[in-house]
Amino acid sequence: MLKKKSKAVPLAVVPRHVAIIMDGNNRWAKKRLLPGVAGHKAGVDAVRAVIEVCAEQGVEVLTLFAFSSENWQRPADEVSALMELFLNALHRETLKLDENNIRLRIIGDRSRFHPQLQQAMQEAEAQTAHHTRFTLQIAANYGGQWDIVQAAQKLALQVEQGALRSDQITAQLLEAELSTAGVPLPDLCIRTSGEHRISNFLLWQLAYSELYFTDLYWPDFRHDAMRAALVDFAMRQRRFGKTSEQIDAEQRTSC
Repeated sequence: MLKKKSKAVPLAVVPRHVAIIMDGNNRWAKKRLLPGVAGHKAGVDAVRAVIEVCAEQGVEVLTLFAFSSENWQRPADEVSALMELFLNALHRETLKLDENNIRLRIIGDRSRFHPQLQQAMQEAEAQTAHHTRFTLQIAANYGGQWDIVQAAQKLALQVEQGALRSDQITAQLLEAELSTAGVPLPDLCIRTSGEHRISNFLLWQLAYSELYFTDLYWPDFRHDAMRAALVDFAMRQRRFGKTSEQIDAEQRTSC
């Protein structure tokens, strides 16, 4: 990871935080007459490629949607294989993250995972907690609705305890209780496999994110595909409710 020399593309604007819905592993495998888990295994190489490009371009945070709260509904043998793959990847990849000064964060409800997997998560996070080059967030048993609810519950508890009044609750306070607190909001959200929806991923956090959809299945989303997404982002004008004329005037003033 991050060892081979790659071709960085000069960009006028680089997103601080990129979020990716890694979709299409099963269809990639089915197309090749392989079991579904083969697609998930092949997807690990795409993860490495995307990390390399994000690091070379100066992206600060990469969040990957690895396992949603709805994915438990998949066939039991597939879920079991995914859990084993996740555990093996933690054991195998954490050392590489450590060597490359990359911090690992895992967001989501861990309570449903096997204790062995929960322990591996804690150990991987602790081993990389002090790193500053880049932050890799893995969303596992994560759902955007769950994230907002658990944040609201924390604020409600503060109200019950008398530490906060209900009329003092703001968007900033709720955002500070989300599982992604402490990192910038996503500037760019990518979804692979041709689907055009966000599937309960970072619902609050994606409010003003740029969305980028590609027909590539996740295992095929490698270095060039990631660079193309970043180039597309750099060409967009982000207005946040303002007009194009206002943004142009602000840019002229700042020059």
